[in-house]
Amino acid sequence: MQRGLDKVASKSRQQFAEFERNGKANPSSKKSVGRIEEQSWTAAVARSLHLVWPAVKGLLMLGMSFLIAALWYCRRLYTYLAQLLKWWSRYLQKKFIKNLSVLAKVDLLGYCAREWKGETKQAIQMRKVYEELFWRHHIKYIRQVRGDHYCALRAVLFRVFSQGISIPSWMKERDILKLPEKLLYSQGCNWIQQYSFGPERYTGSNVFGKLRKCIETLKANWTEISGVKDKDERGNMCNILFSDERKEYKLYEAIKFIMLYQVIEAYEQMKNGQGHVPRLFSLLFARDTSSDPLSFMINHLNPLGDTGGLQQVEMILLGYLLEVKIRVYRLCKFNTEEFQVNYPEEYHREWHEIYLLTEDDHHYHIPIISI
Repeated sequence: MQRGLDKVASKSRQQFAEFERNGKANPSSKKSVGRIEEQSWTAAVARSLHLVWPAVKGLLMLGMSFLIAALWYCRRLYTYLAQLLKWWSRYLQKKFIKNLSVLAKVDLLGYCAREWKGETKQAIQMRKVYEELFWRHHIKYIRQVRGDHYCALRAVLFRVFSQGISIPSWMKERDILKLPEKLLYSQGCNWIQQYSFGPERYTGSNVFGKLRKCIETLKANWTEISGVKDKDERGNMCNILFSDERKEYKLYEAIKFIMLYQVIEAYEQMKNGQGHVPRLFSLLFARDTSSDPLSFMINHLNPLGDTGGLQQVEMILLGYLLEVKIRVYRLCKFNTEEFQVNYPEEYHREWHEIYLLTEDDHHYHIPIISI
């Protein structure tokens, strides 16, 4: 390439010298001068490129090397981040499912097949009952509820929240946040200091502050969730709430205390002969273990969440204070009049209806009807 450039330059110099010897310019000579200048410029540019090209080539090679290295690094980083995100997502999902106290819906008959295998008399009977629920009562799915001693409260509250049922009007009118102080200062119920919070056997004057926090949690979450109109969004909120163990237990303790408040109010009315008292309170006070509010708290509410669950009378009381009709399929009472029961039996027409299912009157699940 260098030899060619020198040859072009030599020829240009000879032609230019010949032009100077002629002494004058004619039209043909002007054209020759233009060609000579063009060839000189081309030769200069070519020479410059020849000198610059090695440096440019080195820079391009270096840039390409950096680009390839950067792309390789980004690809490795992307792969690593994707694997990390996938692992974290699985971890959170497992943790969420583990903490979730009300599981996602599953096929009813599939659940029955897993839970009641074998050919024992009880297993055969249970499979028959579940088929009855599926075909005659249109229950297609079931949501399992964690089977601790809060099980009944958990199933009822989850159903109330997920259906968007509002706080009962009587709770709004009386401001449930003030109930602990009202019982202490207006009615002198100092014995409430013996109240137990499920497994946490708590006594002392701080019980009222602790109860107030529980009621605040209940009211705030109930108001927020019931105000959501979208069913799926409300369901997600319920799943999050019922996977938070601390908040969840506060809900149950608040309901327990409101049950106690209702019993105290009914007891005072019956003692003073004031107004009509629902029949359920006559049943409740007829028991030796709950002849008055104190014995009811000690023998029935304090063990709730710790060593015992809700009995049928407490289920009636729960439906009454929440103003809902709790319809329960009692599988252990199949083919009897007690297979389907309502808590309470005396209910107002405008009350909402919720459905539960129990195999042994201790552990409850949530049936989902699909017609």
